[in-house]
Amino acid sequence: MTQSYDIVTTLNLTGLKCPLPVLKARREVKAMTGRGDTGVIAVLADDPAAPLDFQHFCDTSQLALLKSDASDGVFTFHIEVTADSLTPES
Repeated sequence: MTQSYDIVTTLNLTGLKCPLPVLKARREVKAMTGRGDTGVIAVLADDPAAPLDFQHFCDTSQLALLKSDASDGVFTFHIEVTADSLTPES
């Protein structure tokens, strides 16, 4: 399946363990919404808990998890950030 969106930023969070990947992604989403930015962020993580953690993060933060896959022990997540996503006060 072909990607039909542009990645506006990529976070390489490999080497970090739970809960740091989600906390750093949350910080980036807050920064984006604080600036009024929208788009898709790509997150790379190698923590085995990352797939569950990012699914839960997106489900509870009004974020769309557009892609979740793994290759060679590295997970890739594409998360859509919209105006309805986390606010800076969240």
